[in-house]
Amino acid sequence: MSDVARPFTVALPTDQELVLKVIPMPADCNASGDIFGGWVMAQVDLAGAVLPARRVKGRIATVAVNEFIFKQAVKVGDILSFFARIVKVGRTSVTVQVEVFAERFALQGQYIKVTEARLTYVAIDKQGKPCPVPEA
Repeated sequence: MSDVARPFTVALPTDQELVLKVIPMPADCNASGDIFGGWVMAQVDLAGAVLPARRVKGRIATVAVNEFIFKQAVKVGDILSFFARIVKVGRTSVTVQVEVFAERFALQGQYIKVTEARLTYVAIDKQGKPCPVPEA
């Protein structure tokens, strides 16, 4: 391992749930050869929906991307781990914090945080109208 990689390596969170693991492929690259930010955003949205869907036990829809920070580029072959935790439950909404860690192909077992985001989902009924989030 090079000294350049060490300052960025972190331990994986223990206070959040692993909700998704994925490996980006060459088809997911942008013109610069890194993974396209929109692809990462889509994966974060999927990962972020896991805990609210469990809580609601029904349909949900993404209503807000409250914050989205790209900290490091994502590379082809990185093993991405998406961790999430519910940070707020409203009457019809659930807000989730998602953190994404990359295990670089050449640095197996070492992780760097590449993205973090906060998203809000709303519970919806069969007609697509907001409905109350059930009590935990």
